[in-house]
Amino acid sequence: MTFPQEQRSLYKKIIEALLFCAGKPLKIRDIQGVLENISPSEIENILEELKLDYSNRGLRIVEVANGYRVESAPEVSEYLKKYFQPQGMKWTRALLETLAIIAYFQPISRAEISAKRGGVEVGPFLKSLLERGFIKIVGRKAVPGRPALYGTTSFFLEYFGLKSLEDLPPLGEMEKLLQKEEAE
Repeated sequence: MTFPQEQRSLYKKIIEALLFCAGKPLKIRDIQGVLENISPSEIENILEELKLDYSNRGLRIVEVANGYRVESAPEVSEYLKKYFQPQGMKWTRALLETLAIIAYFQPISRAEISAKRGGVEVGPFLKSLLERGFIKIVGRKAVPGRPALYGTTSFFLEYFGLKSLEDLPPLGEMEKLLQKEEAE
């Protein structure tokens, strides 16, 4: 269905405002819940137009975790960090390694994570990642004791700007990065 230019322009403004104000990625169906008389394909077309509109600006529209959001362009991140001086999460190597193991090998038990980290106790790292919403318990392993199995959340995808787990770099590249960091 095609809309008059004036109506399409209004829809575009509404979608842009929704993305800007939502504070989380919006799925096509979320937008369609507000704009009931517009098809999912038309919403996608408008989102593509908005992506192009923002392509040379300090903000951009990206698809992450099966939704769309407005975020700052990567090339301005250092300036934003300088201004906001985030007091966020302190990423230690051990915490990142634990999260990477879960991301690449999920669903995975605490014992399996510990074994992959060379026998290191991972309890505090799991607690921290659970509290911050990066991981969740996704099931129980069918062995005696039925240990919890961990997996990543959609917040993990959002935080790292990934559309899906397929967007993770190949495991070999991740290992090279960690080795390079160790050498420095």
